[in-house]
Amino acid sequence: MKDLSIDFCGIKFMNPFMLSSSPVSNCAEMIARAFDAGWGGVAYKTLGTQVEKIIHPSPRLNKYNNQACRMVGLQNVEQISDRPLGHNLKDIKWLKKHYPKHRVVASIMGFSNKEWEILGKAAEDAGADMIELNFSCPHMAIEGSGSKVGQAFDLVEMFTETVKKAVSIPVMAKMTPNITDMNEPAMYAKKGGADAISAINTLSAITEIGLDDLVPKPNVFGKGATSGYSGPCVKPVALRFMADMAQNPDLGLPISGIGGIETWIDALEFLLLGASTIQVTTGIIHYGYRIVEDMIEGLSDYMEEKGFSSVSEIVGRALPNVHHTDEFDLSRQGVAEYDLDRCIGCGQCYIICQDGGGQALSWDAENRRPVMDEDRCLSCMACSFICPVEDLIHYKEMPKGWVRHDPEPKED
Repeated sequence: MKDLSIDFCGIKFMNPFMLSSSPVSNCAEMIARAFDAGWGGVAYKTLGTQVEKIIHPSPRLNKYNNQACRMVGLQNVEQISDRPLGHNLKDIKWLKKHYPKHRVVASIMGFSNKEWEILGKAAEDAGADMIELNFSCPHMAIEGSGSKVGQAFDLVEMFTETVKKAVSIPVMAKMTPNITDMNEPAMYAKKGGADAISAINTLSAITEIGLDDLVPKPNVFGKGATSGYSGPCVKPVALRFMADMAQNPDLGLPISGIGGIETWIDALEFLLLGASTIQVTTGIIHYGYRIVEDMIEGLSDYMEEKGFSSVSEIVGRALPNVHHTDEFDLSRQGVAEYDLDRCIGCGQCYIICQDGGGQALSWDAENRRPVMDEDRCLSCMACSFICPVEDLIHYKEMPKGWVRHDPEPKED
């Protein structure tokens, strides 16, 4: 295996893989099992002072299935830790004693400026390596907390500054995706003294409606709500925010990437777009802590194949290739190309091209094969997405100067 260690805010992580602050990092017993499985760090489930009593709704989770694909997303109404602050601090101390090489990041959420200060000091005294400021939970039931703070940028700056002054360890601000431009709150966090940014937290969403009782799920005794949505479906949104912040020359802070990560390829994509560490929740809820074994092996093999000697060499390598759409070279065009010897004659490509593409395919009923009219192909490649035969349909670049012909309009 390659050396997967990486420096993050001056702290060495044995590998970039972390549990995010969530149900998977609720106590020392759980986190110890994760560390034994190979996870390099944890963002401990968000601590509160318990001045405001936390009671979780029941039930607290709902799955989002996409036809036969189970749990492609997860909606939750769980709030911050309901365990006494003293118990959580003892667990952090225990973890640092028994797993000194693993990194423990204490996620905190105050409900006043003074509480942020108290929690920051308490987490540092317990031995936490870093602090993560939870400005991002979209369904906190207590006013003036979670993503409501993350959407009030002056509060992001103020609470960050408060904690930064109270502790000597690095402070990381966790951003809400329930805004348009994440660079705005991230810059306010930087002005407050943040050493790093973590993103994204869950999207505010509704995943399902009961068709008999008409209540959004999870159905909490007849009531539903918009709340946090996570899982593979949010990864494209997370990658977009990751690239936005990593390309911001005025921000210049290390980033801990979160959002729909289940495989080593998911993790690698976040690294390539600027993340230095990776946090996971829903993938663990779906498959267990064991998924880190695949992440470690996959990333190690990739580094060996591509000649990378350290994870830090990967971070941000894809960013120079991320552009605005007005920078595309429109003088070059292409079409879809078919390997008809491998075609099974299902006709899916024909249907999608007729109903959602350029109507570039006709159908040879005798041989059960599509017939391509390159002059009408839009190179949308939708046909390749639905073809059941892997890599049967490819993109083919046409010679420079090739022009697609628009279909003739219908006569009256």
